[in-house]
Amino acid sequence: MLVKYNFLSKSLMKQTNVTMILPSWTLFDETKGKAESYLPGTKFQALYLFHGGTGDDSDYVNFSNIVRYADDHKIAVIMPCGYNSGYENTGEDTLPWPSRYWDYIFEELPRVCSAMFPISTRREDTFVAGLSMGSIAATKWAIYGGERCCAALVMSGGGMETSAIMTAVSQDSNGDTNFNVDVEKLATKGIHLADPENELFQTAKCNAVEGKPLPKIFMTCGGDDFIRVFACASRDLLKEYGYDIMYEEVPGYAHEWDFWDLALRKALNEWLPIHHDVFYRKTEDISLSEVYPVMFALKR
Repeated sequence: MLVKYNFLSKSLMKQTNVTMILPSWTLFDETKGKAESYLPGTKFQALYLFHGGTGDDSDYVNFSNIVRYADDHKIAVIMPCGYNSGYENTGEDTLPWPSRYWDYIFEELPRVCSAMFPISTRREDTFVAGLSMGSIAATKWAIYGGERCCAALVMSGGGMETSAIMTAVSQDSNGDTNFNVDVEKLATKGIHLADPENELFQTAKCNAVEGKPLPKIFMTCGGDDFIRVFACASRDLLKEYGYDIMYEEVPGYAHEWDFWDLALRKALNEWLPIHHDVFYRKTEDISLSEVYPVMFALKR
């Protein structure tokens, strides 16, 4: 079931679009032993999925098979619109109002979704993912919200800064995405692939030292992708700080949808600790008249 809705965001101070997939019954559910999807109290695990630069909330539906994957694995997928924001807050002096994209995806969006839809908010039921620009958001979510999500899928990127990426693209790219980044040239400009001194990685380090919950992070990148060096730098720093990182590099792929679709399929099939089915709130919380309204109506 594909749900598209629009609401006035307090964080963004404007109307914004969200595309959501809520799993629905399929012809193969019974043969696969899937639970009934339409009972009162039904809950879904949730994957918050962030698009890349130049995209919007429709990207994954248009360019991947995420709708089919979500139905197969009975997981809700929430895809907000971040445009080219980097999922960052603008300055407070922005007129007419600041656009707080980070506050939106990290605080407001999960609150709206769990209030309006059958989404579980438990840590073990919450996952984040993103590609390219969205991979930065997913990494930030995993580090700043480790007590609220148990795993993150980071595709073609990591905790790098958008400015560093754009500098690399402007100095090295000829329009393709399968080029080698000139790391030494970036260093002469004072640009780090993943800066251990920035707030994100300092927070990651403190989380590990303080014994806070650390989500497992699944990182994957195409072997021919220019962003591979940034991803590896982020991977190495997070592993050094104590995060459980699984990294897979797939030869023959660059910064492209064929790769991201492959990564989504692998993540939902094998990597993320998901139920692959719907679940219900505790039985004692559901009355029989809710579950079997027709039966009770006949008895009357």
